[in-house]
This record gives sequence, structure tokens and C-alpha cells, in this order.
Amino acid sequence: MEFPLIGKVRRPLPWILGLIGSSFLLFGIITYLNIKNSQSRVKVEELTVLAEKQDLTVQIKASGKVEPIKSVNVSPKNPGRLVKLLVEQGDKVKEGETLAVMENLEVQTQQTQAQANLKREIANLKTRQTEINSQINQAEARLRGSIAQLEQAKARIPRDIQQIKAQITAAESKLKLAKQRSDRNQYLLEQGAIYQDQYDEVVNEYQNARANLTELKQRLEQLESTSNPEINRLESSVAEARLALAQNRDSAQDQIAALKAAVEASEAALKQVEVQYGDTIITAPFEGIVTQRYAIEGAFVTPTTSASTSASASATSILALAQGLEIVAEVPEVDVGQLKPGQKVKIVADAYPDKVFLGQIKRIAPEAVVEDNVTSFEVRITLLTGQDQLRSKMNVDVTFLGEELKDTLVVPTVAIVTQAGETGVMILNEDNKPEFKPVTIGLTFRDKTQVLDGLTAEDRVFIDLPEEKKNQRN
Repeated sequence: MEFPLIGKVRRPLPWILGLIGSSFLLFGIITYLNIKNSQSRVKVEELTVLAEKQDLTVQIKASGKVEPIKSVNVSPKNPGRLVKLLVEQGDKVKEGETLAVMENLEVQTQQTQAQANLKREIANLKTRQTEINSQINQAEARLRGSIAQLEQAKARIPRDIQQIKAQITAAESKLKLAKQRSDRNQYLLEQGAIYQDQYDEVVNEYQNARANLTELKQRLEQLESTSNPEINRLESSVAEARLALAQNRDSAQDQIAALKAAVEASEAALKQVEVQYGDTIITAPFEGIVTQRYAIEGAFVTPTTSASTSASASATSILALAQGLEIVAEVPEVDVGQLKPGQKVKIVADAYPDKVFLGQIKRIAPEAVVEDNVTSFEVRITLLTGQDQLRSKMNVDVTFLGEELKDTLVVPTVAIVTQAGETGVMILNEDNKPEFKPVTIGLTFRDKTQVLDGLTAEDRVFIDLPEEKKNQRN
């Protein structure tokens, strides 16, 4: 094989060395470019991630504290010496159960006296009621008797009038007959047919008949008169009986009212003493657990007695009583819109870090609380488990479980950027360069954000920008 060019070159060695050097340079450049491109691809993969679809559950985390559902500091209404304290811290008590007893001997004496006064006033009332009822019954009986007599008289007089009228009719007939006989005998006397004695006898009969008729008419007129003395007397008797009965009743009402007022006053006095006595018996207002004891037997307790130095002590308490447990959590304003009553909650207590208790939202406060310029809402959580293990005032972490999102597109939250006031992400374009793309975002789940529109699952988004792009933005 021949190399005619070499044979014709006068000095071939420099040319050979040049060709070899150029080959090495070309190889180095190609190698450098391959390494650089490889490094660039590695760097792009490190700075970007694929948008992906996932099944997610909305979770909102917050801190809270275990609190009693109901809590009260039990104290006496009046100052006095505590003679009995019947419960210990941690005891379970029922509603109405006696917790403590204040000194009450003086009140007991007042109660006994008040009971005796009430019995005396009730006895006086009953005795006087019996006497008054008897007097009223007698007055009613007298009135009924007078009314009966009046009614009998009024019923009898019409009959007497009818009888007299009948007698008058008979007397008029008799007078007429006597007049006729008198006239006939006068004629006979004038004719000398009879003696004077016979005539006088007939005239006497005539005069008697006329007198009898006159008397009957007078009696009739008297009976028909409205001012009949007997009726007037009986009506007057009835009026007097009515007045006496009314007076008795009025007097009875006044006396009974006064006696009843005395009874009511005694009852009120007894009730007041009973209330004072009841105030010395300290009872549980509801079923619960004694959480604190602030006094001991024999101590003089007043509503201003200094209590225990413990954090939950009250200056006006003998003991503290609590019922049930619930969680009170502080939820930031930005998250409270995703909560609703009945929503499930996971609870982890600092005292039981390996246990998860369950609950559900009971109530969301209608008004926010602002502390250190942080706005939050108080959320109360009903415990579904853990009532026997959790204790009041324990610190807990809660996770509110919201709606489940199926096959939803998400990107890392750090990939969300804002450019010219518009929300979007930086995607890897066809030239392997970052390019801004507007998107519509939804909920944020810790380190992931839901993308509702503007992105597909095949897009790669930058979670960090290359140095040259950062410098351009700066």
C-alpha cells in the first residue's frame, strides 16, 4: 500500500504530529460536550419532578388540650366552719350527693322554732275556721227561716183573700136577703100583722149582715194593701238576717285572710331557715369527678378564703368538680373553613405518643381569638375513645380528617411560584429550559398542592431553578 503524499512531502513528521493533535482535540471537545450534556440532564432531573395524580385525604393539624366538658369550683354561700369533707380527690360522685357539711347547729335550732311557729299558726287557722263556719251556718239558718216564713206568708195571704172574697159574696147575699125580710116585715108591722118584737128581730139580723159585710170588705182591703204589717215585718226580718250573714262573711274573710297571712309568714320564715340549712349542705351540682380539694375539716371557710396554690385552684372553693372530657384545639383562620361539626379527628397525646385516639368535631366557635397577632378559632372535639386514659389539661396534637380526593393532580408546594401577580409553576420546555406556566391551584396538603387546571401529569415542574435562571430573575 502506498502513501504518495508522504513520499512527496519533504518534511512529513510535523504534519503527522499535527493530525494526531487535532484528533485528540476533537475527541476532547466531543467528550467534554457529552459530559456537559450528561451533567445538564442530571441537574435538570434533580431540579424537576413530574406532576402526578394521587388519592389524598384533606388533613389539618393543630394543637390542643384535654378539658372537662363541665367544670365548677364548689364553694359555700355563707362563711362558716367546715365540719365534714366527705370526698377525696379523684372520687366519682353523683348529682345531688353530699360533698361537705358546714357548721349548722344554730340554723337547726332556728328551723325547729320556725316549724313550731308554723304548726301553731296552722292550728289557730283551723280552730278559727271551725268557729267562723259555725257562725256562718247559724246566720244562714236564720236567713233561711226568715225567708221561709216570708214565703209562707206571701203564699197564705192570696188564699185568705180568696176566702174573704167568697165570704163577702155570701155576706152580700145574706145582706140582700135580710134587707128583703126587713122590708116585708115592716109592711106587715104597718098592717098590724106582726108584733114589734118580731120586726125588731128581723131588723137586727139585717144590721148584723150589713156589719159583717163591712168588716169583710175592710179585711179584704187590708190584705190587698202593699203595706201589710205582717209582710213588712217578715221582709224586715229577712233583710236583717241577710245583713247579719253578710257581716259574718266579711268578718270571716278578714279573719281568715289574717290567719292565712300569719301561716304564710311562718311558712316563709321556715323556708328561709330551710334554705339557710340547705346552704350548709354542699352537694354535687352534677355527676363528675373531684379534681381538687382546697380546704380541710375544721377550717373556717368564707367565700374569700385563700385556696390551694395549684394552678386550677379558685379563691372561693372548697373543691373542684369536673364531668367528662373533650379536646379544645386552636385552629388557624386559614384552615377553619375546611372544618364542620361531625368531622372525624385523630388525637395523639404527649403522654401517649404511640396511641391514636379518635374523636369528632362537636362545635366550632363563632368568633375568632387573636393572640400575638395570630387569628385562630376554638374547636371543641368529642372524644370517641380514650375517656379512661386521657386526663384533664393534657397536651395533644389533633389531625382533622377532611374529604377524600380521588386521582387528583398534585405538585410539590415549593413548585408553586408567582410571576407578575399570577400563580403558576416553572415547567421544563422543549429546549430543556424553565418556562412559567399559569395554573389554578386547590387545597394544600402539607408539602403538596392540588392543581385544578393548567397542568398535566406528563409535565415536569421545577422545585428549584438553575443558578443562571436565578441570576436572571434577580
